[in-house]
Amino acid sequence: MAAHDITNAVDVKGRYAVAAVDFHTTRLYAIDAAPESSPERIAAFDPKGFRHNVYHRDGNPDGTYENDNPVYWRTIGHALQGARGVLLLGHGTGKANASHLLVAYLEKHESDVAASIVADVRVDIDDLTDEQVYRLGQRYFDDSPARDHGDSQRGA
Repeated sequence: MAAHDITNAVDVKGRYAVAAVDFHTTRLYAIDAAPESSPERIAAFDPKGFRHNVYHRDGNPDGTYENDNPVYWRTIGHALQGARGVLLLGHGTGKANASHLLVAYLEKHESDVAASIVADVRVDIDDLTDEQVYRLGQRYFDDSPARDHGDSQRGA
């Protein structure tokens, strides 16, 4: 997977995971990791900056979005391999939603990974911090930390 920039590799085998997917970068978290840990980041290969805008300007008046390089989707699929369950977060609608395109790719090429996807949720991932994405995954998989009720006794 040399064509993509991968940082902070996270092993999700046998674990629940949450992935915030867009056309440029995917943030991947293992739900049982420490909240302060950094997510794995997978960046699409774009040496000339062509992916800055993913829509066609010439000869395409309806503005259809173009699909990203299949190597990017494959890299994400390999990172999700063996996960117990995956929550995908994406934004946009239809062909503008990268998580929908990822699901379509996985269903066609990596059905075992597609089977581990439990939900594909539309949220504004650009405005979510790393911790908020992580906490959404925890809430979805019912692994939220105990709350402090003001008496310093968490969950009591």
